[in-house]
Amino acid sequence: MENEIRIRGRLLTAADLEVIRQLLAAEGHRGRTHLSQRLCRVWDFRQANGAYREIACRDLLRQLHRRGVITLPAPLKAARKPGYCNRTRPLALETTTLQGRLEHFPTPTLTLVSRTAQEKFYNSLIGAHHYLGYRQGPGEQLKYVVTLENRPVAAISFCAAAWRVACREHFIGWDDHTRQKNLRLLINNHRVVLLPWIHITNLASWILAQVTRRLRHDWQQVYAHEIVLVETFVEKERFCGTCYRAANWQCVGETIGRGRNDRTSTAALPIKQVYLYPLTKNFRERCHTL
Repeated sequence: MENEIRIRGRLLTAADLEVIRQLLAAEGHRGRTHLSQRLCRVWDFRQANGAYREIACRDLLRQLHRRGVITLPAPLKAARKPGYCNRTRPLALETTTLQGRLEHFPTPTLTLVSRTAQEKFYNSLIGAHHYLGYRQGPGEQLKYVVTLENRPVAAISFCAAAWRVACREHFIGWDDHTRQKNLRLLINNHRVVLLPWIHITNLASWILAQVTRRLRHDWQQVYAHEIVLVETFVEKERFCGTCYRAANWQCVGETIGRGRNDRTSTAALPIKQVYLYPLTKNFRERCHTL
């Protein structure tokens, strides 16, 4: 076994692993959630905004378990079955068609709803109208709802970036070590949807332009660290990526059909185009700062 293991950007030493084993022996019967909460406090494992990284810590423990480094207790609750979808509330929305060019309508309003009473409304919009349904994105995330004269017309969200994407790393000039150190500078456009009765030309590219102008500020306010680059993945057999190109995002390549949880190189997922949008002119310099 290696003396040091790196998982989720954290270098685990032999002493760290011994702490985990001692905690498992003493409190493992209380379940995996309890273990991750306790380990966060033992390590003082926090996000930049001060919140404990409990979800990341739980994933770290699962990865150690899969590698055979530790043995976790059986889950106290049954795991979600394949195909499980997050429950969302049904919505009663006005579905009258809005059609025309964006300049013929009042200026839409883009509202950050994360950590507000409106976050569940965002979840329901995505659950009802996005072709993938609603699923909580990984790690840190921000969610926005777009309204036109107080009527919802769209929703968009961002979350932690994908762990490894070959064409993205080539575009940035990252080696594996630098990527692991600086991945938190990137975020992922996780979901975006225009409601099906909204047919307003240029609305999607307007939303992308408006949200990228405020993302750095919003992320800093909520998570207390900077971001410099946004990524998204566009399923090429389903979409053309027109709104991203219109908003000056750059297509840098394609995925190879593996998901974030494919550890055996056997998953056959849809090929997606990878689009990137720099939030600052010196993003490459920032991405290489260790």
